[in-house]
Amino acid sequence: MDNVKVSRLFDLTHTAAGAYLADLQYPWEALDRIGDIIKAIGCTLASELYVRMTEDVWVSKSATVAPTAFIGGPAIIGHGTEIRHGAFIRGNALIGEGCVVGNSTELKNCILFDGVQVPHYNYVGDSILGYKAHLGAGAITSNVKSDKSLVEIRLGDGARFSTGRKKVGAMLGDFVEIGCGAVLNPGAVIGRETSVYPLTSVRGVIPENSILKADGTVVKRV
Repeated sequence: MDNVKVSRLFDLTHTAAGAYLADLQYPWEALDRIGDIIKAIGCTLASELYVRMTEDVWVSKSATVAPTAFIGGPAIIGHGTEIRHGAFIRGNALIGEGCVVGNSTELKNCILFDGVQVPHYNYVGDSILGYKAHLGAGAITSNVKSDKSLVEIRLGDGARFSTGRKKVGAMLGDFVEIGCGAVLNPGAVIGRETSVYPLTSVRGVIPENSILKADGTVVKRV
């Protein structure tokens, strides 16, 4: 279980939620608290740096938000982040500094560390994306199983760990690269510095510093 712990996946200095995540063992434990975390952080943000657009939406004055984007609260948009035309932020979204949320991208109950890019037709729900993680065009996180049963983390060798939640998307470590059109199935955990080929269906835990090919083969990054 060490490879799916918060401390193994993320550098917590690259998110405003670092102090909150540091108290957790596994990242999916944060999913029930994201809204409360955002509100707690929002109340501490300096008014000279952030605009409070509604009661629970804070947007950095250095962020760029397209007029056609929708931002529902609670939400925080960090410094230098770009929210492009047609982005749909449904709420419970903590978006870090220097991020890109692109056209027709939908976010819901998620944490995006600094430098995350979800630029083209992406869905990110009930997920945490680490520092400088990137989703290729059309890549999505699937957060509910077809039978609506509780999501389990597949650890390999038949071992599974129940999250106790019906909705869990993907946990992406720092610098993860997801190819275009990939589907991250519920409870997928991808280790730091790992790349996923385009059009890949991802299940279970993928080790850090690896490459996941479309046929399911995992090779170590050289």
